[in-house]
Amino acid sequence: MITGTTTADIQSFSATYNSIRVQNCLTPIPSGNFRYDSCMEDRLFWIAEDPSTDPNSAWGHSGTPRSDGVPARGCDGNLAGGSGNSGATVASKWWISIDHRLSLYRPSYTGSTAHVCIYFAMSHGGIPNEPSSFTRAAARWVSC
Repeated sequence: MITGTTTADIQSFSATYNSIRVQNCLTPIPSGNFRYDSCMEDRLFWIAEDPSTDPNSAWGHSGTPRSDGVPARGCDGNLAGGSGNSGATVASKWWISIDHRLSLYRPSYTGSTAHVCIYFAMSHGGIPNEPSSFTRAAARWVSC
């Protein structure tokens, strides 16, 4: 069974994301500007529903095929996943990755963060045999 984003997922992601920003002398994003993204969750479910036994099948951005040929759905974003992940661990993974850091944390951004929103989604589990502890997450930086 695949389940979607929980309040705890968003809360742990936003707390760790802002903690990382502050530790690196970056202005935090207002807590109310972390938003659930159903479109990215649709993409995560599409990936998680791939019938392949390879958890990396269909893993990727727009244009990545699924093993059964079902066309992609949902929206693209920064992707992270694996066993035992939480919102907090994916926030850390995205900081460690230079490309994801530039896209999602934007360390060179010097404007106000008042109108910056971070959209986030997470899925838990997958078919045919992934436990709920195997998660996939997506996030993106947008103006709001």
